Amino acid sequence: MSTVASAQAQAAQAGRNGTGERAQSGDEPKRGGPAAPAATADAADAATAAATVAPAPLAPRARLWPALAAVYRAQLSRARVARIPLLFVATFQSLGIMVLMRGVVDGGAESRAVVAGSAVLVVAFVALNLLAQYFGRLRAGGGLDHYATLPVPAAAVVLGAAGAYASFTVPGVLVTAVAGGVLYQLPLSGLWVLVAVVPLAGAALAGLGAALGLLAPKPEIATLCGQLGMSAALLLGVLPGGHLPQPVGLLRDLLPSTYGVEALARGFQTRPDWGHAALDLGVCAAVGVVSLALATWAYRRAAVR
Repeated sequence: MSTVASAQAQAAQAGRNGTGERAQSGDEPKRGGPAAPAATADAADAATAAATVAPAPLAPRARLWPALAAVYRAQLSRARVARIPLLFVATFQSLGIMVLMRGVVDGGAESRAVVAGSAVLVVAFVALNLLAQYFGRLRAGGGLDHYATLPVPAAAVVLGAAGAYASFTVPGVLVTAVAGGVLYQLPLSGLWVLVAVVPLAGAALAGLGAALGLLAPKPEIATLCGQLGMSAALLLGVLPGGHLPQPVGLLRDLLPSTYGVEALARGFQTRPDWGHAALDLGVCAAVGVVSLALATWAYRRAAVR
C-alpha cells in the first residue's frame, strides 16, 4: 500500500511540473509579442533620420585672382576669334583720320594731339564700343545667368572681360602710334609710355563700356551708347583742347580717354614733361577704378534680376 501511494504521489508531482512548464511556455509568447512592433518603430526612426541628414556643403567660392585669370583667358581667346576684323577696322579708321588730318595740321601740338587721339581711339572703339555691345547682348540674351551660376566673384567677370578687351587693342594702338609718328615726323623715343597708357585708358573706357551695356534696358540702347561714347572720343580726342570752345572743352575733360591722350601726346615731345604725364595717368587710373566699380555694381544688379 505504501508503495502504491508513493507512486501515485510521484505521478501527481510530475503532472504539476508539466502544467507549470506549459504555463511558462505559454507566457513566453505573451512577453515576446510586443517586441515586433518596437523593432518596426526603431527601423522607421532610423529611416527618417537618414532622410533628414543635412546636404553636403557646397564648394567654396573661387578666389578673386584665379577667377579673374580664368575669365581673362577665356574672354581673350574669344575676342581673338570674333573681334579681329573689328580690330582691323578700328586701326584702319585711326590711320585714315591721321592721313586726312595731315593736310590740315602742320606740326607742333596739333600733330601730337592728332596722333595721340587716333591711337587712343583704337582703345575707345574696342574697349568702350564693343564691350558695351557685348554686355548689352549678354544681358538681353540671358547670358548673365551662366556667369551667375559660376562660383566666381562679380568683380572677376567684369575685370576679366575689361582686361581682355583692353589688351586686345595693343597691336592696333602700337601700329597707329608708330605710323603717326613717322607720318608727322614726331620723335618715337617716348612711346614706352604706351605701357601705362593702354592699360589705364583701357580700364577706364572698358569699365564705362561695361557699365553702359549692363545698365541699358535694351541691347539697341547699349549699342547706341557705345557708339556715342566712341564718337565723343573721336571728335574730342583728336582735336587739340586749346582750340575748342569752353563748354566743349569742359565736356572733353569729362572723358576718361582725354587723360590718356594727353599723356601719350607728351610722349611725342622732344623733351617730354613726365611729371604732367604721370599726373594725367593718375587721373586716368582714378577714373578707371571708379568706372570698374560702377560696372561691377551694374553686373550684380543685372545678374539678380
